[in-house]
Amino acid sequence: MTELTDLEKQSLSEIPHPSLPEGSSIYGGTKVFPDYQAENGEAYFTLVHGIAHESSVSFVAVLQATRALRKGFEAAVYFYGPGSLNCLATRGFPTTGNSAFPGEHNINNQLKTFLAEGGKVYCCRFGLSLHGAREEDLIEGVIPTHPLDVQDAIIHYARKGAIINSTYQL
Repeated sequence: MTELTDLEKQSLSEIPHPSLPEGSSIYGGTKVFPDYQAENGEAYFTLVHGIAHESSVSFVAVLQATRALRKGFEAAVYFYGPGSLNCLATRGFPTTGNSAFPGEHNINNQLKTFLAEGGKVYCCRFGLSLHGAREEDLIEGVIPTHPLDVQDAIIHYARKGAIINSTYQL
């Protein structure tokens, strides 16, 4: 082990670690809002313009859409711009499907779950083309869309009265 200086030892001993044992509650558990379930015909539409692994925004959006689906909403996620890269089945290193780091395929796996449970996933072809991604590289079940469909999809779901969750990240 590396030898520590007196100041390093002093710094380490100022506050005991861990300050709380594992499993300690530091947050309350009260849910403030009711656990809403979908009413007949309600829809939940998510737009994702964020790159996989650059932040948790894209992954959390898919988790939220999955939760809405499980609450009974007709749920769809639309990936466009750099968000289209989230829909690729060809990610991995050293070969496709292999995770070079823990969680590399979180979005892939969650999208497969979302699709299997009845959600719809749309992916903009133009977003794919901006990054040299091919349509045949999409996760099975992802619906490729025309660039002009982004706006019309929003109109479609707005007219249905859908809750629209729009995420945007550069």
